[in-house]
Formats: sequence, C-alpha cells, structure tokens
Amino acid sequence: MNQPAETTARPRPQLSLWDAASIIVGIIIGSGIFQSTPTVARSVPSEAALMLVWALGGLFALAGALCYAELSTAWTAEGGDLVYLSRGYGSWAGFIFAWAQLWIIRPGSVGVLATVFANYAQELWNLGDSGMLIYALGSTLSLTVVNLFGLRRGAWTQNVLSAAKIIGLLAVVVLGLLTPAQPHDPQVSQLIARDISTNWALALIFVLFAYSGWHEMPIVAAEVRDPKHNLFRALLLGTASVAAIYLLVNYAMVHALGLEGLGKSHVPAADVAALTLGDFGRRFVAVLVCVSTLGALNGMTLTGSRLYYALGCRHARFAWLGRWDERRDAPTAALALEAILSTSVIVVMWWVYAASGEMFDKLVAFTAPIYWLFLAASISSLFVLRVREPDTPRPFRVPLYPVLPLVVCLVCAYMVYAGVDYAWANWSWESAWSLFILSVGAVLAWLDRGRAAPLEGATDR
Repeated sequence: MNQPAETTARPRPQLSLWDAASIIVGIIIGSGIFQSTPTVARSVPSEAALMLVWALGGLFALAGALCYAELSTAWTAEGGDLVYLSRGYGSWAGFIFAWAQLWIIRPGSVGVLATVFANYAQELWNLGDSGMLIYALGSTLSLTVVNLFGLRRGAWTQNVLSAAKIIGLLAVVVLGLLTPAQPHDPQVSQLIARDISTNWALALIFVLFAYSGWHEMPIVAAEVRDPKHNLFRALLLGTASVAAIYLLVNYAMVHALGLEGLGKSHVPAADVAALTLGDFGRRFVAVLVCVSTLGALNGMTLTGSRLYYALGCRHARFAWLGRWDERRDAPTAALALEAILSTSVIVVMWWVYAASGEMFDKLVAFTAPIYWLFLAASISSLFVLRVREPDTPRPFRVPLYPVLPLVVCLVCAYMVYAGVDYAWANWSWESAWSLFILSVGAVLAWLDRGRAAPLEGATDR
C-alpha cells in the first residue's frame, strides 16, 4: 500500500497575531464590497434596512468565526476544515472537501478575484482585446511566485496589501462623509418601488458573499504562533474589523449617493470618490479595487496551498502534494498545482464568456452552492466532535451552544438552497461540471476508505 509522503521538513509556527488577522481581513475584503452593494441597495426599502442587512451579515460572520475558534484551537494541524471533517465524519468527508476545493471552489474563487482585478486594471491601463486575460493570469502567477519564496514573504505581502486596502476604504468613508448628504426625492423613491420589489433574501445572499472567507485562516493553524490563543484572537479581530469597515463604507456611500443613487450605481465607491476628486477619484478607487483583490488573491493562494499540502499528508493518492520544501519553506508542489488549476479555469472561462461579459456571474455560480455546503458540514462537525471527543482540550468554547452553531448551519443550508435554485434555473455546463467533479470525488473517497493516514503528528493537533 502506498503511504503519504515521509518528510522531516514541516510547517513551522511563524505567523504572529497580526499576520493571522491580516489573512482574514485580506481574504474577506476582496471584490464583494464593491460588487454587492448596488444589488443590496436595490433589494431593501430604506437606508436603515441597508445598514441592518449589512449588520446581520457581520453578526453571521462573527458567529461563524466563534464556531471555528473552538474547532481551530482544539485541533491545530494544518488543513482546517479537512481536519474537522475527517475527525467528525471520517476521512472520506475530509477527502471530498479537499477534492471539491482542489477542482471547484479554489480555482473558481481565484478566478472571480482575478477577473475583478483584471476589469479594473484594464481601466487603468488598457492592454487591448486580451488585456483582461493577461491581467488575470499575471496576477495569479505573480502571487504564486511570491509565495514560492516562503511563508514570511507571503505573509509580508499580505500585511502590506491588507493595510493598504483598509487605508483606502477608510479614505472612501471620509470622502463620502465630507460630501453633502443626497436629498431624498419621494417621487423617485415611488418610481423605484414600483419597478423593484423588496427582496431580503437576495440582499442577504449578496451580503454574505461579501463576508465570505473568514474561515480560511485556520487552514494555516500549524504556522500560527501560540495557536491556542492567537487563532481565537485573529478570528475575532479580523472578522469584527471587516464588519466595522463594511458598515462604515455603506453608511458613507448611502450618505453621499442616497439609496436610489447607490442602487443605480455600477461602481459606487468610484462615484463617491468622484464627487469630491473628479476623475482622479475614480482612478483612486480603481487602484483600491486592484489592491483589494490582490490581497484576497494572495491570501487564497497562501491558504489553498496549505490545504493541498494537508491533503497530500493524509491521502496516499496525493502524497506528492504532502512534501514541504525546507529550503523555500513552502509546499512548492501544492503551489504549482494550485496555479495550474486556477489559470486553467481563468483561460477556459475567458474563452467562453469574454464576449458576453458573464464571466464573473458564472464563476460565482460555479462555486457558491458547494462552498456553502461544506461550510455547513464543517460547522456541524462541532456538534459531532463535542459528543465523539468530549475529553479533547478546548481552549475556547463557542458561547450559546448549541444555538449559535445551529443558526450558522441553518443560514448555510439556506445559502446552499439559494445557490442550487439559481444553478437549476440557469443550468449550464459549469453546473454539470461541478456535479461530475463531486461524483468523481465520491468514487475516489469510497475506493480510498480506510487508507487515510494521520496528519504529521499523531494527535492531529
């Protein structure tokens, strides 16, 4: 029987609290705040409702982060959800999760971010008909190279990009609040109300999309210093910071543009900056979006490679991914595979949808249902592990148990339903591909039953 890779080189705890929090902030604040806000504004009846729905999204993210704080501080091996699902339901569950990440969720998410980056970079410096493809591929490959130089280089890049995007968003907040408040026109509101009905469900779907990514950091738990304390602190600090920034940004934008203007805007942050700074303001926001998406891309690249590394350590078929390059201090094989799959998805989607401009929507539809399905499964493993491993030390226990994790699971289940409903109504080859990939993963998991090896370290901690 083949065995997972044997190697003396392993991930080392090097990430500080700020490094870990920067990963969370960097991944969550990607393109969602720029892409989702107009749709949310068109789906709610008032400015107060807009702020409420963004606050509810923040509370959901915080509740989910608290659930992951219990899981990650109890089991600090590299791999995050892969570890929790494997311990809770068996190695087959962890394998299918990693398989879906490998072929669907991770390449699709990277493709979404690279596409948004390419859109705005093309506005700043047009490279011609193939400019978007060049920018999308260039950003993905460049950040792969950065992470090939080791964890410290990748973490330093993440810190710089996260700090830059926070400063930029706060600048948008200041510009929005300095702009005289948009007068409310009841006649315009009545016209919009006749054309657009309130849709709280749609608003929440887009808000939760903007908050997604808070669960990524525990994947690199083995590389966090003092994980029993810093994992909880980073999850709470990172997620709460994003929620505060999102609320400030939305308040500033609705103050400057009004709810009607915000709903009509295609680039609300740019419109806010342009009110004060003119064309320079628009270019400033374009740069901000580029920096924001690069930060999310870098965070996804860093965590994704560690997930593939954990898959290689645990499953014999992917043993070649479980090798840690001691000289580079990075999982080089995992980074290379991640780059190949992500760029392949970008090329295929660009080739199919470049002319129609539907690439972003299709990539979101490609990943969303499966993303929420596995998030619900990971949260539900908390219940199973409380029963199955009651004696495992838990430095942090989620408050209001079992109500809080149950609410998070129910919201995730609704998001799965919404994603499947959208995919069914807009059936395409991407949906068929997702189902095919999951089916192949299920077959491989069945063939590999009983062959999984423990992660490096006998306790998975």
